[in-house]
Parts: sequence; C-alpha cells; structure tokens
Amino acid sequence: MPAITFEQEFILNEHRIYTSKPLRTLFTLERLSKEFFQDDFSKLMQGITEAKNQVAAVSHFAKRYGMFFANQFYMLAAYDMVWDGKHTELHFDVTKEYGAYTIAMFINPNDFRYVKEEEREEVIRKILSKQGYEIVQQLRNTTSISPLIIWESFFVHLVNQYEKLLEDPSTAGQAMDDIEILENPEVWKLFSTKSLFYEYTQGRNPAVLVNQPIRRSCCMSMDLPGQGACGYCPKTNK
Repeated sequence: MPAITFEQEFILNEHRIYTSKPLRTLFTLERLSKEFFQDDFSKLMQGITEAKNQVAAVSHFAKRYGMFFANQFYMLAAYDMVWDGKHTELHFDVTKEYGAYTIAMFINPNDFRYVKEEEREEVIRKILSKQGYEIVQQLRNTTSISPLIIWESFFVHLVNQYEKLLEDPSTAGQAMDDIEILENPEVWKLFSTKSLFYEYTQGRNPAVLVNQPIRRSCCMSMDLPGQGACGYCPKTNK
C-alpha cells in the first residue's frame, strides 16, 4: 500500500476526509445498506442538521458524501491512486463547522492503492457502481429524495475537482482522459443507458461550469439553519 504524503493528507482534509480515528463512529457507509438503519437514517440526519424536513437532511448528507466520491477521481487523476477499502471502513461522525453541526468522514490511509493504466476504466466503472449508484439507491430508501438531487450533488464536487486538475499542467492530460471515460456511456451501462456525468455537463469544460446555476435540481440547502441557496441552484436563474 502506498504511503499517504502530507500533500495528499491535506487534500483529503479539504474534502472533510480524515485518516485519524474518529472519537466515535456514528455509522459506516456499509450501515446504509441495512434496512433497519435506512428506516431511521433521515431522522438521524435531520436531528444533526436541524433541517426543516428529512429530504433536505438526506440531501445534505449526499453533498457531504459527494466530497468523498469526487475525491476518488481527484486522487486517481493526480496520483494514480484510489481508496479501495470496504464500506465498513468508511466511518462517519458528527462535527461542527461554522457554528452548525454536520458530519465528517474517516478512512484508513492504508486502504489506498495504485491503479495500473490497463485497469483504469474498470476502476472508474467500479466507483460509479459501488460508491455511486448503490449509495444513491440506498439513500432513496431513506426518504422520498430524487436520484437527480443526489447525483448532481456528487457532480458539483466532481466538476470543482476537475477544474483544479485541468488548471495544473502536470495533471491536465490525465484529468481530460478520465473525463472522456466518464462521458462514455459504456462505463455506466451496469445501471444506465447514458453517461449521467455528460448529462450534467453537456460536454462543457469544468472551468465554465464552476459556480454556475447548472443544476436541474435544488439541493435544498436553504432548508438548513443559516444556509442559503448554493451557487449551482436553478432557482438563482429565475
């Protein structure tokens, strides 16, 4: 297993992903697959965030988890690395940021591995299926949230990461290659007939999408205390 550098640790922390042990584990990603936990999950998130409704609370979780999802692609493009741990090894705990309660993520840094070029497309396919689609379906079981809200919350972070990667000459080439893979419907075929990422970006460069109201769905961040509409909200275009 590759050793995590200080720079990589900093990037993980920026995405609210920590390699230290949490003071406690509120739940793991694996727990989301359990029906008994799904019944209570939206209530738990509403209690943590004080959201006005359970859909907004679960949407907030999707945005936080979306940081991890996007970070997988950042690490892949920048370092040819991917976190390959089990869902039982992705831990969530309550934290406080800017005066409001939310959740942080904790992983084992020893679960990162290098990705060979010949397996790159398969690794991306696995991330989309196991860490994307399956989690979307599980969150849909917790409340009446649209899958579009969840996927777009993932893609907001992903576009931000690719915008940074494309600005850096040392990572731009690999980032563009990975974007082309993500735009290929073939890597989505386990659960979709089209590239959901391409549906979101319409093939546009991430540089022109950052902080633009390109979402078709609202993440309902304004339904959380102290928050307003995000910079991608379609309602800001009205």
